Amino acid sequence: MSQPAPLPPQHVAIIGGGPAGLMAAEVLSQAGIRVDLYDAMPSVGRKFLLAGVGGMNITHSEAYPAFLARYAARAPHIAPLLRGFDAPTLCAWIHGLGIETFVGSSGRVFPTDMKAAPLLRAWLKRLRDGGVVIHTRHRWLGWNPDGSLRIANPDGEQAINPDALLLALGGGSWARLGSDGAWMQPLEQRGIALAPLRPSNCGFEVAAWSELMRSKFAGAPLKNIAIGLNDDVPRLGECVMTATGVEGSLIYALSAPIRDAIEQQGSATVHLDLLPGRPVDKIHAALSKPRGSRSMAKHLHSQLGLDGVKAALLRELAPSESFADPLALAHAIKALPLTLVKTRPLDEAISSAGGVTFEAMDEQLMLKALPGVFCAGEMLDWEAPTGGYLLTACFASGRAAGMGMVQWLRSR
Repeated sequence: MSQPAPLPPQHVAIIGGGPAGLMAAEVLSQAGIRVDLYDAMPSVGRKFLLAGVGGMNITHSEAYPAFLARYAARAPHIAPLLRGFDAPTLCAWIHGLGIETFVGSSGRVFPTDMKAAPLLRAWLKRLRDGGVVIHTRHRWLGWNPDGSLRIANPDGEQAINPDALLLALGGGSWARLGSDGAWMQPLEQRGIALAPLRPSNCGFEVAAWSELMRSKFAGAPLKNIAIGLNDDVPRLGECVMTATGVEGSLIYALSAPIRDAIEQQGSATVHLDLLPGRPVDKIHAALSKPRGSRSMAKHLHSQLGLDGVKAALLRELAPSESFADPLALAHAIKALPLTLVKTRPLDEAISSAGGVTFEAMDEQLMLKALPGVFCAGEMLDWEAPTGGYLLTACFASGRAAGMGMVQWLRSR
């Protein structure tokens, strides 16, 4: 009796060579599935490498409940992904690549050399040794009428027919590194529910700075301050003045609620505490001391150490009459109102919100309307502040999608 013909080897295509796509490729190749990964750029992991320029913050060491809360409204959707690949698991995975890590004073986790390139090199070697084939300068254009994938390459265009497809195309920020949001159109044409892409971890603009602020203090760091929005407890940190407004880590941490307030109300007013270590009564007492013939600028410097960009901001934003009233000026120093009117452009943002909605996917991150098509990474509709949370969820979603693809392929 003749034996049945063996099943052909299963083959998947991954579009996008960032952390999510590469992690899915690892999961699939380890399951014995042939993987072709396509990326539009000349090399993979470009945004990942950029994130490591100032020190590769790979994840964060804070306790899981606080860690999960960083994903705000999307925490219930991110939680299942993190259960399979949380921060400690990510660190163990990095160690398996021969890269050691350490926890910084802020709780952020870094490779010991603070660089992204050695980690990426070790990872790509493991993937290639595992049989993953990486095609650079290959851009996904959508689907042909027969359902095959359109891939543009330096020699023209080709059609491929994988057994399953993972889209891990990033969000809409830093288009020059490959995350240009062009993937939205072919998905919209297939009826996939998408939330508009919006800036996240971004800077904001004011209506207008004075000429003094623009010419003298653009680029100046604003250190040891606290910023509060609405009735929330002010956050400590630092930010940077720009010619149009403000940016930096403290602003990025509040970018989602600031952006949402601007969208709903047309503007958002944050309050700056220029001296977070001093209570208002102590500031009032210092300001009430006689200043004699000294100018207000010298009085602020001698009594409170307020000068430079902080003093300039106080002059810019506090009511002029408050400078004749020590108590009013003390309250202004502790809660200086700064009105922000718009985000900086999406392409300047560190990351983006919006994308493929979780409601459009099943628990394995497969599109309900397109069986065999999975999505992962920043192109999903979620956001998180900087501090390692973005990368962790990208890794975790890539792993979850890869495992979902393995399960789906084996069930066919």
